[in-house]
Amino acid sequence: MEESTYETFAIGKMRFDLNDPIGAAKLLAPLSEREPESRSILELLGRAYFHSAQLVKAEQTFRKLLELDPGDNWAHIALARSLERQSRDDEAAPHRRLHAAMSGGSLD
Repeated sequence: MEESTYETFAIGKMRFDLNDPIGAAKLLAPLSEREPESRSILELLGRAYFHSAQLVKAEQTFRKLLELDPGDNWAHIALARSLERQSRDDEAAPHRRLHAAMSGGSLD
């Protein structure tokens, strides 16, 4: 029997919480293809990619989040951090500034 989207997401979250971001990403990537507009799936998938140093995939996932909601200040800082870890500080700067403006001035 195939697991539901919720069950798969819950297992992916559990793997992430147990410090298995690679295992979480393997579960969540196909789920994000089935549910391409699910912000919760994309957020957890992006975090899993980021924490497993799959920075290009993290960047792509955070960009998808921002396509769905350009006002998501968490996605802006997540994208900024992904770009910074790739030594792309100039590209990260606008996202860091947007996050700061939306969160009351903090650049972190």
